[in-house]
Amino acid sequence: MTVIARLHERIARAVPEWPLALLLRAGVAAPFFLSGRTKVDGLLTLSPSTRYLFAEEYRVPLLPPETAALMATYAEHLLPVLLVLGLATRPAALGLLVMALVIQLFVVPGGWPTHLLWAGPLIYLIARGPGAASLDRLLKLD
Repeated sequence: MTVIARLHERIARAVPEWPLALLLRAGVAAPFFLSGRTKVDGLLTLSPSTRYLFAEEYRVPLLPPETAALMATYAEHLLPVLLVLGLATRPAALGLLVMALVIQLFVVPGGWPTHLLWAGPLIYLIARGPGAASLDRLLKLD
């Protein structure tokens, strides 16, 4: 075994998966949740500016602006909470990945560097799951 291979093996043993998965879950949840909070007045009432943006600027195809605004806002509140808790992690991560793809394709096509930063952790969580520090693991759902 080469020196580099031994070094890689030591690093892999020194960093367990659960803190990495927890960090990825919390890190990718934050921007989505904070974005969701900018779309509402109070707890979950769509703000007038959100209604305007979805009607005039975001224009997601196939969905009426009001429906798109509600779906995006509720998803940005619910899915990040599920990720942080590690509950229904893979479906929550998939939902946020789909949202990132819609944003990339229809809303901010030039935002690909940021969207890649979101996609990386989300794809990891879809593929590998939430890790040991999660409700999914505690409830034996993963």
